Amino acid sequence: MPLVTPLSPDHDLETKELAEFFNETLGFCPNSVLTMQRRPAISKAFINLNKAVMANEGRVTSALKRMIAWVSSNATGCRYCQAHAIRAAERYGAEQEQLDNIWEYKTHPAFSDAERAALDFSLAASMVPNQVDETIKEELYKHWNEGEIVEMLGVISLFGYLNRWNDSMGTTVEEGAIESGEKYLGKHGWERGKHV
Repeated sequence: MPLVTPLSPDHDLETKELAEFFNETLGFCPNSVLTMQRRPAISKAFINLNKAVMANEGRVTSALKRMIAWVSSNATGCRYCQAHAIRAAERYGAEQEQLDNIWEYKTHPAFSDAERAALDFSLAASMVPNQVDETIKEELYKHWNEGEIVEMLGVISLFGYLNRWNDSMGTTVEEGAIESGEKYLGKHGWERGKHV
């Protein structure tokens, strides 16, 4: 059972209008946003930050951003965000082979060296204590420019917030996210955990 009950999508009309963004991303408004709207300034600020972080300004694709989010969420253990990130990666065109093998991104041939550098950055930046070092930096700079690195860290940081929010709240995971979590992550032990 969640720590705080989500409110109706109609509770705050400004949040509802902004949250239409998630219908494209996930196919539904997340329960996390419905909980945040208990303080509408938080829900609105969060949605606007999410939109800014997920905008494509360079070569970091929408699918890669969602895979970066998955690696970050996997590192922190948030099952809610793992399911959301893999669902969004699927909806934003990640290759089937990548979705099926996200757990093996370090060695699987479906991932390029540039993608591996981005996903290694996500893993290192999501660890406590932080593991970003010269090796991570050197690999990033082989493939990405500084603006693209900022985009990646924006995703990692956004999901740091979401991982803390949803794991602490025990946010109930939605059916669409459950479906994607079971399809792509279940073979490696993904389950809803406390997010029921």
